[in-house]
Amino acid sequence: QVQLVESGGGLVQAGGSLRLSCAASGRTFSSYCMGWFRQAPGTEREFVAAISRSGGNTDYAGSVKGRFAISRDNAQNTVYLQMNSLKPEDTAVYYCAASNTHSYYTILTASNTYAYWGQGTQVTVSS
Repeated sequence: QVQLVESGGGLVQAGGSLRLSCAASGRTFSSYCMGWFRQAPGTEREFVAAISRSGGNTDYAGSVKGRFAISRDNAQNTVYLQMNSLKPEDTAVYYCAASNTHSYYTILTASNTYAYWGQGTQVTVSS
């Protein structure tokens, strides 16, 4: 089992940047594919980005591709989401998620494939 704690959210003007962090407990962080999802008020939770166990494979939602970057540090049990060129439509609660996968290269993009979730961190982008 793994526990996840997000940090780094806040209020930023459009065009600005934020870096979210997700710290994981436990000694098996490298066993998990990690993902970031977000949920705006009145909408369903949506996929943002994911990274494989090895960190070698990543995937992004089309709406953030080229602006966001996911990375991980397995030695620090942490996954990051660097968000650049932020837009008001990026405003949401951002959640970190983990899924135990056998392959070093698997990327998961569906929320129902993730077993563990953090509590979320609010990101607000003003226009």
